[in-house]
Amino acid sequence: MEDFLKLYDAAVAVLGKRQISSFINAGSVAAALLTDAGNVYVGVCINTSSAMGLCAERNAMANMITHGESVIRKIVAVEANGKVCMPCGVCREYMMQLGLQGKDIEILLDKDTMETIRLEELVPNWWGYSRY
Repeated sequence: MEDFLKLYDAAVAVLGKRQISSFINAGSVAAALLTDAGNVYVGVCINTSSAMGLCAERNAMANMITHGESVIRKIVAVEANGKVCMPCGVCREYMMQLGLQGKDIEILLDKDTMETIRLEELVPNWWGYSRY
């Protein structure tokens, strides 16, 4: 559970809504992930006026991939109010497509209870298993 507290704190550190332009705001959701190599990567959501935005989780994954990694062990997303939130369906799919080990990614559901869930439980009978 110490890892999840570290991830929560890393996400909160970059959390904070900011206006980028009259079309884009960012930071109302932040995410942090822990890789197989033990590194932490963060990202914030980027909201646009024309559906070109990016979720905080995918932003963190892009940061991870930019740094040459692709295996996530744990991930946390945090809303502006400090509450943990779930990855959306697009982010769940993206994590599953990172590799077969994606099904084992542990996601924090609640900071107070430290309840977690494995990604595979959120994406039962995933369509892509036959391609691995």
